[in-house]
Amino acid sequence: MENKNESPLKKVCIICAKGSIEDVYATLVMGNGAVMEGIETKLFFTFFGLDAITKKQMKKLQTATVGNPAMRMPGGLPFPTIMGMLPGVEAGVSAMMKSQMEKLDIPPVDEFLEMITAGGGEIYACKLAMDMFKLTKEDLHEEVLDVLTIGDFYAMAGGDNTQIIFT
Repeated sequence: MENKNESPLKKVCIICAKGSIEDVYATLVMGNGAVMEGIETKLFFTFFGLDAITKKQMKKLQTATVGNPAMRMPGGLPFPTIMGMLPGVEAGVSAMMKSQMEKLDIPPVDEFLEMITAGGGEIYACKLAMDMFKLTKEDLHEEVLDVLTIGDFYAMAGGDNTQIIFT
């Protein structure tokens, strides 16, 4: 229900700091949804979130099988954390997740990035994380507009009716 005293959201800035499938897609789905609603959208990828926009890593994202209390086995039983440590389990769970996403026609990361920028969204990489991981702008997907400091990103985020989301 809309509150008559509040203005609608004008801008959303989403920060992605994790590189698992579930964290990256949360960022991409929220970013794409904002673009589709006509909301000014800026995505900022930092630390392991950089995997989502790095050409060599973006197609290799995995599901977090260890330390994920929401992970369930078929039938709804909790996924035993110890199983996530076994060789091949993470790859198998990730393959199942990717298969389910494909059945739902959820686009791969690179296509999602293209959809977001085609709709007017902007994608940025974190300079500190890029320096830490010894990455250059050439290592990143073409849809990445620039490499920024967090201060630069926050300066862009300013203004009324802006929401910053950290995934």
